Amino acid sequence: MTPKIERFLNQTHIETPFLVVDLDQIATNYQALRAALPVADIYYAVKANPAQPVLRTLVGLGSCFDAASVAEVDDCLAAGADPARISYGNTVKRQRDIARAHELGVRLYAFDSIEELHKLAVEAPGSKVYCRILVSNGGAQWPLSRKFGCELDMARDLMLTAEDLGLDPHGISFHVGSQQMDPARWEMAIGRAAMVFSDLREAGLELKMIDLGGGFPARYRGDEGRPADDFAAAIMNAMTRHFGNNLPDMIVEPGRCIAAEAGVIQSEVLLVSRKTYDDPTRWVYFDVGKFGGLAETMDEAIRYPVATPHDGTPEGPVVIAGPTCDGADVLYEKYRYTLPLALGAGDRVNLLCAGAYTSVYASQRFNGFAPMAEYYI
Repeated sequence: MTPKIERFLNQTHIETPFLVVDLDQIATNYQALRAALPVADIYYAVKANPAQPVLRTLVGLGSCFDAASVAEVDDCLAAGADPARISYGNTVKRQRDIARAHELGVRLYAFDSIEELHKLAVEAPGSKVYCRILVSNGGAQWPLSRKFGCELDMARDLMLTAEDLGLDPHGISFHVGSQQMDPARWEMAIGRAAMVFSDLREAGLELKMIDLGGGFPARYRGDEGRPADDFAAAIMNAMTRHFGNNLPDMIVEPGRCIAAEAGVIQSEVLLVSRKTYDDPTRWVYFDVGKFGGLAETMDEAIRYPVATPHDGTPEGPVVIAGPTCDGADVLYEKYRYTLPLALGAGDRVNLLCAGAYTSVYASQRFNGFAPMAEYYI
């Protein structure tokens, strides 16, 4: 928790749950990545936290933006972004949304299939396009599986087809999985991308850009965290090994590592109970759960640090659950948390490292619970 957020929480008493984000920390995180990877253009992954104060802060710092929808394109433009600095990075787009983005001035698009390529050729003629390839997501706490990307031979053929369709075959992209803890995953993925570059060079097509995706981790509970320099060193070593002195333009798409550690969710404890008289494990129910913004606790993948007013006193094991009448709304049961024995209903707790992929995941009114309020300071 930053001193700025701590002061805000101490000076206000707002209905929970709510998210508070320190915009100065957003800037600090951006600048740290900028310093670690000065040769790469940063395209902030808008989906992590699309709030206007966040986007305006990043526009002021010179960031580019990776948009997942035409609505996110609109968000970026409303914050003052130049459309020439926006990538439409979702490989699954409505045809009319492509047309709208092109009308707004977006000229850089991702794809991973022939059907998407044909849509781009019709609605965004002459635009730069880049093909996303499949890579391993091992080591990622929030893996992206096989939903996006194609195999290398298909990527090669698609890029040649893009040229035939009047598009500008610009580069190759990949994503090693969100909250990726192993820098070696970028090394392997860069090697795969370089194979496509080489094959296309032999076919007479010289690509100009490699999109290294996101995945740079934040420091959650149990994660020691690694400095951005560790990942930057792995990336640059691999780029030099595979491309020599002829480096293509480089893009990164950070979201979590920019926004997560800038935010805190404050929640109220609704109930502390036991299932049997002699059960050593208490059930602790917060007024925010999976459907209120903590969707990334699914499979207990992302483990938020929890601070309480009783920290430093004796603790015991707990299961942590959300407030809804849904059996799936259990946050942590297998990964056993311990919380103070003094914790009780009415206490307020702070979920740290919560500035990314929280408020944007909240349902509208599941069980009648409104989405959490948001404060940007």
